[in-house]
Amino acid sequence: MINLYEVTETNKMIEEENLDVRTITLGISLLDCIDSDLLRLQDKIYHKIYEAAKDLVSTGEEISREFGIPIVNKRISVTPIALVGGAACKSPEDFASIAKTLDKVAHEVGVNFIGGYSALVSKGMTPADELLIRSIPLALSTTERVCSSVNVGSTKTGINMDAVKLMGEVIKQTAEYTKEEDSLGCAKLVVFCNAPDDNPFMAGAFHGVTEADKIINVGVSGPGVVKTALETVRGENFEVLCETIKKTAFKVTRVGQLVAKEASKMLHVPFGIVDLSLAPTPAIGDSVADILCEIGLEYAGAPGTTAALALLNDQVKKGGVMASSYVGGLSGAFIPVSEDQGMIDAVTAGALTLEKLEAMTCVCSVGLDMIAVPGDTKATTLSGIIADEMAIGMVNQKTTAVRLIPVIGKGVGENVEFGGLLGHAPIMPVNPFSCDAFVNRGGRIPAPIHSFKN
Repeated sequence: MINLYEVTETNKMIEEENLDVRTITLGISLLDCIDSDLLRLQDKIYHKIYEAAKDLVSTGEEISREFGIPIVNKRISVTPIALVGGAACKSPEDFASIAKTLDKVAHEVGVNFIGGYSALVSKGMTPADELLIRSIPLALSTTERVCSSVNVGSTKTGINMDAVKLMGEVIKQTAEYTKEEDSLGCAKLVVFCNAPDDNPFMAGAFHGVTEADKIINVGVSGPGVVKTALETVRGENFEVLCETIKKTAFKVTRVGQLVAKEASKMLHVPFGIVDLSLAPTPAIGDSVADILCEIGLEYAGAPGTTAALALLNDQVKKGGVMASSYVGGLSGAFIPVSEDQGMIDAVTAGALTLEKLEAMTCVCSVGLDMIAVPGDTKATTLSGIIADEMAIGMVNQKTTAVRLIPVIGKGVGENVEFGGLLGHAPIMPVNPFSCDAFVNRGGRIPAPIHSFKN
């Protein structure tokens, strides 16, 4: 039973420590919409999403009022569009027209993002996959709420270096297409290794083909709650530190479980997973970097940062899995630069570099996230950075991702303002040495030997 003290404690987390349900994400399968006629396909997609999601926003708001829990975003994820559009789409422009349909229905049901403009190409690309990938710059520059992701590697299949090369070019082109908005399109594009089917967080969410027809996934976040809890054990040993993080993660996950179950009941859609991710925002007191400082670092990026982040990530997962039978998605700690004021401060102070961030991704929840780089960075350099991050995911059997933003017209030392949850960021320097010959080899990097477990 929940006692009065726990109710008061949860209220304090919400009111003073930035605890929130970051997103309720409704996953919708579009496999039954497949049609060889593009107009009929678009019509089926529109009506299926609208019927499934028309009550999503009002349901979230009702739950928020009833329980007093902030639910920041209501979102939709759909089956990777490369699979859905393959029969009807003969050009990148055809695929981009589907993106406009997704954007239209997202506007009409009131969600802030719709994810799943995606392709899964870890071993090879079909013609439809390649057409969708080449359409991404057009799709993201002509829509407002569509998010795109491409999975280019996995522990089982290795890394598709042809896709990695192509994604470097696509990111650069997306930056050019949206340069009037400081290359904002790239903030809605993620490159994955080992992408999960049930991730509720944008921009990487899609509805996996192994999922039910519709599913409710909830993402919870509370960096401020964890930091406040750690302030009470300042100077204590690692055992006390770990126990404190674990207990706090348990409490945060229970809030997500409550919201997920209630949303499932009200929408008559099965409950999928709770994703407990410490996802920061630009708000003061809602920073993963600040947690690392509370653990004992002067700045994120100081010696000891990777160890501190590994500890944090592991204890968050241990606490979360005790609170819900269905913890999934990306659960762990996110380290996006532009969305975390503590990370921004660390970059500005010279404590945090791109290379240190890469080392941190070996142990965190996702990867190189929301990092602004100079607009003149070569496409092959972007591909090389992606390849490094995919290798970390492949070898360590974990999800890794890259969301790089080459800001056209800006260079190191300048800042870029994205606004809202996307925050602002200093432009970070990139290693100037060439990897052109490596990226241009083509083909696949084979899967590591420990992938053969059958």
